[in-house]
Amino acid sequence: MHRDQSSLRARPAPELVPPLSLELDQMLDEFTRAPVRAKFRFDPDLPAVITLELLAQRGPGLIWRIGRGLLHTGLSAMSGSGDVRMWPTLPGERASSWLMLASQEIEALFEVPTASLTEWLDATYRVTPPETEMAGLDWDGFLMELLNGPEASA
Repeated sequence: MHRDQSSLRARPAPELVPPLSLELDQMLDEFTRAPVRAKFRFDPDLPAVITLELLAQRGPGLIWRIGRGLLHTGLSAMSGSGDVRMWPTLPGERASSWLMLASQEIEALFEVPTASLTEWLDATYRVTPPETEMAGLDWDGFLMELLNGPEASA
């Protein structure tokens, strides 16, 4: 490297798919809902995983890493098992899906409006089609991210 180039800095790449902000309804019981702000993020370097940040009104939010395919399938059919499950609601006034998140510390059910999520997921698939999402994956880093589970955001 030429000495004069040492001060050059790489510019961050523009986000190919900007984060999606949605308001979800958390089901507190059979009849009580509470609005929860959520932000979905796509990283083309780890395209198989969507980061979901649930933003708390007070205190730290929670971050979940969810398979992009699980979310996509859950828009129209039962998807996932164990800690993360998603399935469409019954037909009604608005298209939505249920998202169940569970761990040792928390179990929560959210109603997710699907129109915006569908469009956003389609945009992520235009950037990285499903058949190429595992190409060039850092398996060690990928497993560490998945094994960290839900965590408090900074």
